[in-house]
Amino acid sequence: MNASGLNFLAVEDHEFQRGMLIRMLEGLGATKVTGAADGKAALDIVMARTPAVDIVISDLDMPGMDGMEFMRHLGEAGIPVSIILASVHERSLLTSVEVMTKAYGVTVLGVIEKPVTPAKLDALIGLHKAVRPDVRPAASGPPFTLEEIVEGVKNDEIEAFFQPKVELATGRLHGAEALARWRHPNSGVIAPLAFIPLLEDNHQIEMLTRTMMRQSAAFCAEWRASSGLDVTVSVNLSITTLADVHLAERVTELVRGQGSEPAHIVLEVTESATTTEVGRVLENLSRLRMNGFGLSIDDYGTGYSSMQQLMRIPFTELKIDQSFVAKASTEPAAKVILESSLDMAKKLDITSVAEGVESQQDWDLLRQLGCVVAQGYLIAKPMPVEAFREWAGNRTHLEGFEIGTGH
Repeated sequence: MNASGLNFLAVEDHEFQRGMLIRMLEGLGATKVTGAADGKAALDIVMARTPAVDIVISDLDMPGMDGMEFMRHLGEAGIPVSIILASVHERSLLTSVEVMTKAYGVTVLGVIEKPVTPAKLDALIGLHKAVRPDVRPAASGPPFTLEEIVEGVKNDEIEAFFQPKVELATGRLHGAEALARWRHPNSGVIAPLAFIPLLEDNHQIEMLTRTMMRQSAAFCAEWRASSGLDVTVSVNLSITTLADVHLAERVTELVRGQGSEPAHIVLEVTESATTTEVGRVLENLSRLRMNGFGLSIDDYGTGYSSMQQLMRIPFTELKIDQSFVAKASTEPAAKVILESSLDMAKKLDITSVAEGVESQQDWDLLRQLGCVVAQGYLIAKPMPVEAFREWAGNRTHLEGFEIGTGH
């Protein structure tokens, strides 16, 4: 059972419902379950950390410290717990509280609209143990210093992993996104959150961008020449590099120097990247597009000026943020945003890409709504170049793509 071996805290002011919740958890195999009648009592238990609480199931309406204040205190204290929110309130309010909780830095497994059932609990508890095996979590182990990271980049320890992007209508391979991984000589494969933010904060990100661009362009040229793969490769451009007026020239020379063509490379830019140094950023992006590069607006829908960016920048691809994809099947608001984004992409004649596709339900809905390209764990995880070459060779021309074989 999912609950076996985990330490639970049930936070519910109604004594009968709290007892029912505890019995449900025990029925799912939990042997360590504690109850609390309000946020204050729950916070005291969690702060004691002996034994450490793994998962908190919390109501919102409680006397004294309510669920929202409890979440705020958890975030401020940096307590490493997973949260399941349970309430009778309408879905739109629960969604807002979920976003608020995540903004406080607290891990949210999901939201349950009461009544709570064993099946609903079991499904969300299972997410707590869903560890991604392809990279080590960024938070584990001691943090790396800037000097260590820079040395790793200089020693060519940064490696491009590739995550496939496939056409929803046919299942054919459309391209891949290049994602940076640090193959550390002692610590294994390190996730990007462990090194990219520090490079960006210290204006050292350009050297990583060059490394990723060089590898991506070289592999793309090789795949097209020797394997007949008609694919593009997407590479992320950091916010901090876009204000450099010489960026477009350097990127173009680098890509062509690897035997590739700009038309085979898609540059992904987050919405926030275009909100500072507007003139320089627009000059760079316009020049890159003029040179033949594809331009993708990444994490679409999470910024405040998405429509304005689409109007003033010549994007060729709209990448819909995974938060809307994951919730579209269950939350009406997310589905409306997803549908409107897809409709806008179609009318603007740019390719729609849904990221974070993790379930058959996601895939079916996106296909039904007319999304063009999908990317996510349901299809395949990011993988080293050799693994991607093998994966792509087996699936490039399969019209009836079977999602179950993508893992």
